Amino acid sequence: MKIEIWSDYVCPFCYIGKKQLEKAIQDTGFEGQVELVYKSYQLDPTTPEDTNESIYESLSQKYSMTLEKAKEMTQGVTARAKEVGLHYNFDQMMAENTLKAHRLVKWAEQQGDASELVEALLHGYFIDGKRISHDEVLVAIAEQVGFKRVDIEKVLASDEFKGDVEVDIQEGLQLGVRGVPFFVLNRKYGISGAQPQEVFENTLRKVAEEEGLQPGLKMEGSGDAGVCTDDSCQI
Repeated sequence: MKIEIWSDYVCPFCYIGKKQLEKAIQDTGFEGQVELVYKSYQLDPTTPEDTNESIYESLSQKYSMTLEKAKEMTQGVTARAKEVGLHYNFDQMMAENTLKAHRLVKWAEQQGDASELVEALLHGYFIDGKRISHDEVLVAIAEQVGFKRVDIEKVLASDEFKGDVEVDIQEGLQLGVRGVPFFVLNRKYGISGAQPQEVFENTLRKVAEEEGLQPGLKMEGSGDAGVCTDDSCQI
């Protein structure tokens, strides 16, 4: 089955929803039978790349509230993130423009696989408080998951893949994406937001049934002790 995921790298519920989907795939036994495709979406494309505005200041301005109220606003999200094993650090987060991050992911997809880069970008921003709109930070993150510095710098120094990002955004709008995360399964079912875990699991099972997919075996015990093969017997 194919799952397309519209998300942004400064969207706290996108990281939560990603972890929920991954757990649902694992718990339902469909690992290895799901193709994940990451689609671009920008919550605020007008954010300057060189801003030094904290996430609290950004929320305060956006919703016309005090900094204290903005901090209180993030507490519920922090608690929600902990439920899926994520420890958000809002105190270090800054407002970021994510266009370059999205362009880098589109390039990584062309190289073969963007999944590790997507995870590293989300972890870098929400856990480590990294400035993911800055070139040097993006280079370090992409290098960390195995890409070559010279190739990364070439992409970031250009406007390559900007058109791909815009296509994703427009495609999402046509499908009804008005906020993220937004998950589209086989272009037939949509899940908007970080829904309860059973929503992800039930939808996966529904799509799998339609496709005739069977869940893989859930192995119990550990290792291969007491197993004989054609050329060996492990005792």
